[in-house]
Amino acid sequence: MGDPVVARLRAAAKAGDWRTIAELVSAAEHPDDHYFRVREAAFTTGVQEWVDDWVAAEPRSTLPLLVKGAHAISWAWEARGSGRANTVGEAAYKIFFKRLKVAEDCLDDVTDRDSDSATAWAFLVVLGRARQLGIDETRRRFDKVRRRHPWHVEAHEQMLQQLCRKWGGSHELMHGFAAETLAAMPAGSLLGQLTPAAHLEHWLDLPEGEDEGYLTTAEVRADLNAAADRSVRHPDFVRRAHWPTVHNSFAMAFSLNGDWSAAREQFDVIGDLMTEWPWQYMANKENSFVRFRDQSHR
Repeated sequence: MGDPVVARLRAAAKAGDWRTIAELVSAAEHPDDHYFRVREAAFTTGVQEWVDDWVAAEPRSTLPLLVKGAHAISWAWEARGSGRANTVGEAAYKIFFKRLKVAEDCLDDVTDRDSDSATAWAFLVVLGRARQLGIDETRRRFDKVRRRHPWHVEAHEQMLQQLCRKWGGSHELMHGFAAETLAAMPAGSLLGQLTPAAHLEHWLDLPEGEDEGYLTTAEVRADLNAAADRSVRHPDFVRRAHWPTVHNSFAMAFSLNGDWSAAREQFDVIGDLMTEWPWQYMANKENSFVRFRDQSHR
C-alpha cells in the first residue's frame, strides 16, 4: 500500500528479525496503526518458523504471543484456502481449526496479561467468525474492542463480515450495522468503507442475473455518495493505516454502480495503489481495476 514501514516490517518478518518488528510496532501510537503493523508482520509467510524462539527469548512480553496468535490465523487460512465452505476438504478443515485454536490460546494469554490490548481483542473478533462461534460471541469480543477504542477500523470490518449472510447473518443485519456505524462515527472516519463493503457483499451473494441490477439502483448510489461525503470526501478524512483499501472499495462500488464521476475521483487518489480487497471479488482483478479506471476517465 505504498507504506515504507510495512515494507520494513515484512522484510523483518521474512528474516526473523523480531527486534525490528518490536521497534516498529511499539512506535505505533494509534490503535488502528498498531493493529495494522502487527497484522502486516504476522501475516507474512513463514513466521511460524521463528516466532517460538521470540516467545522463549522474551517470556515477559506479550508482543511475541500477539504476533504468534495473529500469524496462526493467517497460517490457518493458508491451509483452508479462500473458497466457500463447500469447496474445502476435510483434511484442510482439520488443519484450519487446529491452527485457529493455537491463535485463540495465544491471544487469550495476551488478554489475560494485558486486558487493555485492543489489538488482541480485534484479532479475537476475527477468530469469533473463523471458529464459527456465532454472532453473539463475536459481538461480545467486538464490544471488548470498542470499550478500548470505539472506532477501531478492523474490528468494525470484521464485525460486518460476521453479519454477512455467508457467515450466518443476513443482508438486513449487515446493512443495519453499516448504517448505524456511518451515522455515529466521527466525520472523516475510514469506517465509511462499511457502506460500499456491505453493498459489495450483498451483490456477491445474489444469484447471477440479479446481482448486476442490484448495484445499479439509485438507492445504492445515494448510499455510496452519502458514505463518501462522511468519510473519504470529508475535509477531516485522515490517511491512516490501510487507507488505500477504503478508496479502492469506493472506486469498485461506484464503478459497478455506473457513477463514473465519483469513481474517477477515487481512482485519481488511488493511482497505482490497487489493493487485494475488494478486487479479489472480480474474475480478473487486475484487468477489472484497469478497465474501470480507464472507463472512469472517458
